[in-house]
Amino acid sequence: MYLDIKYEVQAQDVYVENRTICIKLKNDSELRFPAVNNKKLSMASDKQLSNVELICDGTGLHWEELDEDLSISGILDGRFG
Repeated sequence: MYLDIKYEVQAQDVYVENRTICIKLKNDSELRFPAVNNKKLSMASDKQLSNVELICDGTGLHWEELDEDLSISGILDGRFG
């Protein structure tokens, strides 16, 4: 049986540490995943990787130079692009 659970999670900060994407959520939890989990991010330079911003009121991540967007809820579901 598959349950389709919808939830709204917002980030307050995002940064990169040792090629790991670190997301601080508004509830003070932290979520991390290695860049190697995403094809575009794994091939990015350190500078490109660190040029990430929060979008959509903290519900998504955006890398302008890499043309890559990820949703926080998708990351929580294990979908890294």
